[in-house]
Amino acid sequence: MEWITRLNNAINYIEEHLCDTVDYDEIAKLACCSTYHFQRMFAYMADTTLSEYIRRRRMSKAAVDLQSDSEKIIDIALRYGYDSPTAFNRAFKSIHGVAPSQIKKDGVLIKTFPPISFNITIKGAEQMEYRIENKEAFRIIGVCEPLHREIEKNFEVVPQMWQNAVTDGTIQRLADMINGEPMGMLGICICNEENWRYFIAVASSHGIDSTLQEYIVPAATWAIFSGSGSAQSIQELEKRIMTEWLPTSGYEYGNAPDVEVYLNPDPKNTKYEVWIPVEKK
Repeated sequence: MEWITRLNNAINYIEEHLCDTVDYDEIAKLACCSTYHFQRMFAYMADTTLSEYIRRRRMSKAAVDLQSDSEKIIDIALRYGYDSPTAFNRAFKSIHGVAPSQIKKDGVLIKTFPPISFNITIKGAEQMEYRIENKEAFRIIGVCEPLHREIEKNFEVVPQMWQNAVTDGTIQRLADMINGEPMGMLGICICNEENWRYFIAVASSHGIDSTLQEYIVPAATWAIFSGSGSAQSIQELEKRIMTEWLPTSGYEYGNAPDVEVYLNPDPKNTKYEVWIPVEKK
């Protein structure tokens, strides 16, 4: 399958560049998607983040190199991108549980993380319901924060944004300003542009003051999935979309933001939609 081939080409690129710079943008080009979307797909399919996978692979190879009598630790550290022996020691110990200098001692256990390879797995015992809709551009207003290029760093940024928006009254203020579609509270990840941003927002034509920002979500074709449950359930749905639906859907990611639509405010049993921008392959 072409989709699986693209992913494995990206993994091959990582293997070829473990001793120099691994360019996330280049990886994404090989997978024919954005840098953000590749990191999301990778994390869902590999059950680890892209940066952690690269670190594990480098430390696996470093452990093998350290068993040689012909090289110094500092030379191996430099090979895998660590200018500081202290930083290399910290990274190595976090993976193997021992310092690089102890690697040759009798009885020392080291870990190995082989390169991953993506394959087609038969899934789908549980049904998924979705609809495809073409929508015109729409305006949103809300609060916005920049996102990091390595998505795992955003696992703290986004939840903190929501917590702040609840406690300072922003959520209720925005809810009172909804007058457009989609009719709900929106979590919008804008990672299809140079400056990555996250919005907590609503669709609205209201004017804004200095505490709010606006954005025009571009016209796009969306695959829209409905769900309900806890906050964790939306992550489970997104994982299923990435690993089960997208590979066999006949679609690929489009050039538009990801949108989460929260249709009711109950945090224990919220109703929501996940909007994925798509294009026909």
